[in-house]
Amino acid sequence: MLEVDRKIINAFQGGFPICEHPFAVAAEKIGLSEDALIARLNQLLEDNMMSRFGPMYNSEKMGGAVTLAAIAVPEPLFDEVTKIVNGFDEVAHNYQRDHKLNMWFVVAAEDPSEIARVIGEIEMATGLDVFDMPKTEEFFLEMKVSV
Repeated sequence: MLEVDRKIINAFQGGFPICEHPFAVAAEKIGLSEDALIARLNQLLEDNMMSRFGPMYNSEKMGGAVTLAAIAVPEPLFDEVTKIVNGFDEVAHNYQRDHKLNMWFVVAAEDPSEIARVIGEIEMATGLDVFDMPKTEEFFLEMKVSV
């Protein structure tokens, strides 16, 4: 990993400027130009060094809903099912796990009633049962990794 990439990851895990030109302000903080910062972020995403770069919203406080879901996907179908599941705009954070329920993902929707609809559509499209595991209690855990 390049030193500049380490600076970027370490500098912005806990916040990003909220202003008219946030990338320019962020870039200045670590001694880069705005264009250089954007180029490095795009490269980190392309190289899969980061899975995403963007804000995290509290959907529920905005009137929406979010749930954790899992599927037991037969291994030969995993890539095909991944494409189907990831094709839904409401799906994020899709991860493969070494478990009977080997695909875990988050469904986020603007309206709580949409969660059941999306899960139902995923079941229809994949032919597999989706296990809905809605949050019953929320805990805040902040983890920052220094690279």
